[in-house]
Amino acid sequence: MRSEVIVVLDAGQEYRTDTSGLTPMSSDEGRHWLDQQFISMDCEPLRASGKVLLADKVLTVARAAGASLFNDPVWSRDFARAASAALAKPVVRVDVPGMAVSY
Repeated sequence: MRSEVIVVLDAGQEYRTDTSGLTPMSSDEGRHWLDQQFISMDCEPLRASGKVLLADKVLTVARAAGASLFNDPVWSRDFARAASAALAKPVVRVDVPGMAVSY
């Protein structure tokens, strides 16, 4: 079964991480990791209500991280593990320009 996280930052910038060989995170660990990144990067909620859905958190962390962090192999692997675990999906596509997360 295919397991990967794909992040599209721009027209020419796509980052793929195969998660099948990585040590998985639990759902709680994934959410905690994303929470820490969301706070440390000073991310803002996408919704006017202030409510932050998990998919929104994945999207805003990816947007804040940009190419500099996705070029860091350790950070990008941790992001992929956390996104996959938090969303409970083996394949996740994060389209930053389109502001969409799909499974």
